[in-house]
Amino acid sequence: MNSVNKAVILPPAMLGILGGGQLGRMFAMAAKRMGYRVMVLDPDAQAPAAAFADVHLCAAYDDVAALAALSECAAVTTEFENVNADSMLWLAQSTRVSPSGHSVAIAQDREQEKAWIGKAGLPTAPYKVIAAADDVCADCEALFPGILKTATLGYDGKGQVRVRNQAELAQAWADLGKVRCVLEKMLDLRSEISVIVCRLNSAQMACFAPAENQHIDGILAYSIVPARLPEALQQQAQQLACRLADALDYVGVLAVEMFVVGEEMQLVVNEMAPRPHNSGHHTLDACVTSQFDQQVRLMCGLPPADTTLLSPCCMANILGDVWPAQGEPNWLAILQQQAAHLHLYGKQEARVGRKMGHFTQLATSADAAFDLAKASHAALK
Repeated sequence: MNSVNKAVILPPAMLGILGGGQLGRMFAMAAKRMGYRVMVLDPDAQAPAAAFADVHLCAAYDDVAALAALSECAAVTTEFENVNADSMLWLAQSTRVSPSGHSVAIAQDREQEKAWIGKAGLPTAPYKVIAAADDVCADCEALFPGILKTATLGYDGKGQVRVRNQAELAQAWADLGKVRCVLEKMLDLRSEISVIVCRLNSAQMACFAPAENQHIDGILAYSIVPARLPEALQQQAQQLACRLADALDYVGVLAVEMFVVGEEMQLVVNEMAPRPHNSGHHTLDACVTSQFDQQVRLMCGLPPADTTLLSPCCMANILGDVWPAQGEPNWLAILQQQAAHLHLYGKQEARVGRKMGHFTQLATSADAAFDLAKASHAALK
């Protein structure tokens, strides 16, 4: 890293972000609050982040002119891992980019991701790469029942099929288009958690408290914080996440998803996301600093700030499913709660499965927050 890249970037510098969805929107809000200017590159004219950006480059992520404009920013980050990693590598030739295009490329590919998790000395579920018809063989027997996942472009449960035997595996691989996939053995899951790491370098790194995540139809529904697990296990999860961030020499905010497996409650690393994460949205309301504040700080060369959890809480996603045929959901169900915080993303069209917003319920305990969040969510319809 050269001396220019080592310099701290201060307001009112222009910060760039690839992607203008809800994560970009919350990044832009944090950056603007801190006095920075924001440039967003997103092909959607109604991108949620555009409402808070100083400049919206409405163009494709590999558009040469748009990337040239973005390269003039003091630093550039991303809000999602399926952005063109080559674009990030190109931008890095002329400006600071965090996380690196290298880290994003690893997170885009389950095969590479598994290899890097293993290289960091962390446990993963047993797996096998399925890239050709010959890979569907007797060697797979030990991985049944399993989940076949596309190696690239999978998210929110998309590109995943459960399989119980070789015949189902062959059919699932064909249904997924015979693209390169990873077959993972299904484990005895006790819970799923995520740890969000904020890393500038090996000496300046901090973690948020682990979140306990519950999914419905492959999409995150609730994140309960702190995770209802022994303190020693939570500390171990944070240590594993930091080891992975160190192995990648990561700069920025990294979410590491893990499984708690079996009666022994062993931790197994599932996957990572090189950006702020849905399970970290509670940090906006329940922590000293948010994951988006941290994203801004780290890309600007500032050390991670205090990650202390101020209150037990539960974050609940709001999907397009709760919208009635006419009108709006019953927002009063959340707004009448004295310790709930509603966040809507400004998306124009509500669709089934589309993340339209979230709310965070604070309470005196994680259990109480979860119960209140479930009741409020049910009352939205």
